[in-house]
Amino acid sequence: MLDQSKTPLFEALSKYANDDVTPFHTPGHKMGKGMHHDLKEMLGTSLKLDLTIMPELDDLHEPHGPIKEAQDLAAELYGADHSYFMVNGTTGGIYAMILAIAGPGDKIIVPRNAHRSTIGGIILSGASPVFVRPEIDTEIGLAMGVSPASIERALDEHPDAKGIVVINPTYYGVATDLKAIVDMAHKRSIPVVVDEAHGPHLKFSDQLPIQALDAGADIVAQSTHKLLGAMTQCSLVHCREGLIRVPRLKAMLQLVQSTSPNYILMASIDVARMQMAKYGEELWQKAIELSNYARKQINEIPGLYCFGEEKLGTPGSYSFDPTKITVTVKGLGIKGTEAQDILRHKHKIQVELSDVYNVLFLITIGDSKEDIDKLINALRDIAINHKGNYNFESIAKIYNIKYPMPPAQVILPRDALFGNTIVVPFEDSEGLVCAEIVTFYPPGIPMLCPGEKISKELIDYCNTLKNANLHISGPEDHTLKTIKVVD
Repeated sequence: MLDQSKTPLFEALSKYANDDVTPFHTPGHKMGKGMHHDLKEMLGTSLKLDLTIMPELDDLHEPHGPIKEAQDLAAELYGADHSYFMVNGTTGGIYAMILAIAGPGDKIIVPRNAHRSTIGGIILSGASPVFVRPEIDTEIGLAMGVSPASIERALDEHPDAKGIVVINPTYYGVATDLKAIVDMAHKRSIPVVVDEAHGPHLKFSDQLPIQALDAGADIVAQSTHKLLGAMTQCSLVHCREGLIRVPRLKAMLQLVQSTSPNYILMASIDVARMQMAKYGEELWQKAIELSNYARKQINEIPGLYCFGEEKLGTPGSYSFDPTKITVTVKGLGIKGTEAQDILRHKHKIQVELSDVYNVLFLITIGDSKEDIDKLINALRDIAINHKGNYNFESIAKIYNIKYPMPPAQVILPRDALFGNTIVVPFEDSEGLVCAEIVTFYPPGIPMLCPGEKISKELIDYCNTLKNANLHISGPEDHTLKTIKVVD
């Protein structure tokens, strides 16, 4: 057993910063002395920790000192054989995980509602995605998890698949029966890769969905910055030995990460891990209680709906993270994007994301009862000033929203992205093969991927999202008036 109260990397940085060293090394601001005073005043003494690779601070790519000690502590806490620090977010972790299991032409089974980073990893590897459609909840307009039955069908149809990607949980907190999926995959000696960007806290409460490692997953990426106390861009990749070649995974991690990693970011992962080890259960119990209080209060506001455990038991909805507060606002006759603008500019509240029907709030260890009451009061004010028809079905007809079927994959994503392309009007692209990623962000789920045939249904759906003022990310033309297609 390791001493989880220690923070070896943070302690090494602090010791160096307090050792009165005269730096003749990068970064050029020399522990803040060369930085412009405006930024220096804002960042303060933290600049002394903005250091670089040297023997006493270790090397992320070949760790033998405090970074290795810190990673070993994370592995023990989460129950992994090996854990690795990521400083370019879970995106980099997902790239590395896919590159570790697949190469050109290899099949990977992927949920259609996977984050765009999964598509990026598939493009980098040259793999061939086998998309599985998630279950759709038409009442709230959300994709839930993929059902084990859907995964099993994909395995039967593609027994040569090199791996399965699963999301645990979704952005909106819904988790599928991950253990059932892992068990069926392992019977066929197929590894399971888990995007657990929104699950670094699952380990610390039995009121949350099972964490992927405890379900038997082989490689897992977690965003320690999304819900824990680490800084933005910080993530962890965990792996189990067996179906994963660890040397290959390490090589892929080196391939996708900077050779000059930010030590402040890595130290924040170290400290966040220590905080969870010592106080995680207590902190998350408080966050769950605040979340349950918020959900109850919100569901008493006419015209609003905040889904919870009543959604469980349907395919793809096996368990639920109550700290994800999804508020469906269509009963007020407004779109989620409109509710987001009102909250931000009238009430000084910023949501995590909005879509056509919903706004999403994340409750974490950083929230207080006062924060939750401010949110509830703001939602009450919106409900009073936007009284509408509270019938979900009639509002759905007004928006005319229908989640489209996944488009057909015609050629490999990598071949489409790097092949000969032309630009055409988006409205005239039906039947053509997409050559770029089209994503509405957040949540960052691609509507179109390279190599897919564009359907009229998808054109109409993307136009609906555009009209709802959702942010478009990925295509060269961010207005989506034109699109790049295979020539």
